[in-house]
Formats: sequence, structure tokens, C-alpha cells
Amino acid sequence: MPKVLVIATSSKTRGGITSVVNVHRKGAQWEKYNCIWIETHIDTNKFMSLCYFFIGYLKFLFHLPTANIMHIHLSLPVSAMRKLLFFFPAYICRKKIIVHLHTSTIHSKFKWLYRYMFSRAKKVIVLSNLCKGTVYNTLGIDNTIVVYNPCKKIESNKQYTKEKHILYAGSIVKAKGYIDMIRAFAKIAAEYKDWKIVFAGNGEIEEGKNLAKELGIKEQTLFLGWLNGEEKDKTFKEAMIFCQPSYAEGFPMAVLDAWSYGLPVISTPVGGINDVAKHKENMLVFTPGDTEKLAECMQLLIENKELYNKIKEASVHFSQGIFNTEVINKQIEDIYNEVTNM
Repeated sequence: MPKVLVIATSSKTRGGITSVVNVHRKGAQWEKYNCIWIETHIDTNKFMSLCYFFIGYLKFLFHLPTANIMHIHLSLPVSAMRKLLFFFPAYICRKKIIVHLHTSTIHSKFKWLYRYMFSRAKKVIVLSNLCKGTVYNTLGIDNTIVVYNPCKKIESNKQYTKEKHILYAGSIVKAKGYIDMIRAFAKIAAEYKDWKIVFAGNGEIEEGKNLAKELGIKEQTLFLGWLNGEEKDKTFKEAMIFCQPSYAEGFPMAVLDAWSYGLPVISTPVGGINDVAKHKENMLVFTPGDTEKLAECMQLLIENKELYNKIKEASVHFSQGIFNTEVINKQIEDIYNEVTNM
């Protein structure tokens, strides 16, 4: 019987990798290939993180002799360094290795690390054609295949009343562009007093609140903190527009969530978004940091109902098409089949 060890962060950890693996394990390939999730990291204090890693590593060593394939998920250098401890034994034991890269950036200081792992893997999965090009141009590696992150299925049928909310979801840090979103909305807020911007996520919340107060839009700005389960479902279902103003991404899971909920999306053309984005056709696109253009995009979707419905339909099409969970899981199964026969 085949066995795949999936090396990734904890199922209890927030973030894109965990979300992706949670979708993968609902696919037919998970049972067919007897996939076992080896959890390597959890968001907690250093002592507990070390204990969690040690337990995961013992589980990995126990299953390694009978495993056929190692599916290693990694992103930034700290993640790649941690996964080296799993990569070495698997490579020495001649296991077939798949590396799944969840970032579009290869840090120049760590090129040696990514090159070492990618050149020895049977396949390297990347999130976009942009990332595929980056891996080739930076590392000279051409054994890559693009597999998009999937849109999650909406399991709750509970309905909520729509509110005039422009939603942001994710870590509230400068690199994600939350400051630009506040500044952009402040340019049009007086014209649309019944609209609000809503931030779901942890991070620089106090800084965000202070900026909103400074710009005179405190009453039109909500910070909800990190949301899960029913609260997240409610927030997405109540929103009317989704905004993703990030400066860099692999493939933003928050946009995939927005598509799952059929929300029209305003986004920067970062990472995998650049593969599919068509301005005013399937989303509205603006250059990172361009608050004037972002304000214009917000205003367009607020005022132009025909355009709003067009972008909304495109979001539904994305979630039911190339980003559908069944489509993505079938691609993963095909890769397992190919690697098994190598």
C-alpha cells in the first residue's frame, strides 16, 4: 500500500499552508495514498513549539521506513530550514520527495537552501506561473509544476443580511497593505457614510485604529480580530466587497475565501493573482501602494451595480472552476501517481 507523509505546520495553526492541507485531506487522494499529516510547528511559546516539533519528528521517524513519498510544505527560509531535518533522512532513505513552495519570493541569502532541496526533489509544486519563472530564473530549476491553492467549500447554509462592508482578512501588518486600505477609504468615506471597512485578523490593530481616528473615519472602521468558524462565515457573508491590498503573496488564501463566498474582489496583482487577473473583467486591480487607484476601485464597485454583478459572477466562476477543491485535489493525485511511477 502506498503511504505519503505530508510534512506541514499544525492543523491548529493559522495560515495559508494549514488551510491548503486541510482542503487536501478532504480529497480522494488522501485516503487512496494513506496520507499522514506530520505536524512540525504550532503557534505558541518556544518551549511548547519545541515539544511539538520533537513529537512530530518522532512520528516522522516511525513512519519513514514504510513511506513512499514525502510531500513537504514550506515557505520562508525559517520554514525551509526546519523542513531540512525531514528532508535529509528522507533523501538518504531514497524516498520520493515533493516540495510544495508557498511563497513567491526566493531570498538571495538562502538560494543555496532552496536549490539544494529543489534539485533533489522529484517535483516542486509552486503556486503560480510567476513563481515558476522565479524558481527557474533564480535557481535554474525546471522540475516545477503549478498547482493553485484551492477555494474552500462553504459548509454552512446559514444566511446573514448583507451590510455595506468592504472586508479585509489576514494578518494586519504593513506588508499586507492595510494602511493603504485605510488611507484609500478615507478619500471617499465622507461620500459614503453608510459604508465601512472591516478588518478580520490579528496584528497592528492599535496602529490601524489610531490611523483611522487620525483620518476621521474611526466610526467607519471595524477591527474584529482573528476569526474562525461561524464568526468568519458570518463576516464574509455580511460583506459586499473584498479587498486584498498586499505587497507580496504566494497565492492569497483570503482572496480564495472571498471567491468561495462569491464576493467581488479588489486586489493587487501579486503572486498567483497575476496569472488570472483581468481588470474590470473578473476583479479590479491596482498597483500596491496606489491609494488613489484603490479609492477609485472601491468607488466603482459601490456605485456601478452592473460592474459589481459582473465581478461577483467572476468570483463564483473561479470558485467553481480552476480553483475548485475537486480540481485541485485531482491535480495532487495526478502528481502522486506520476511520482510513484518515477
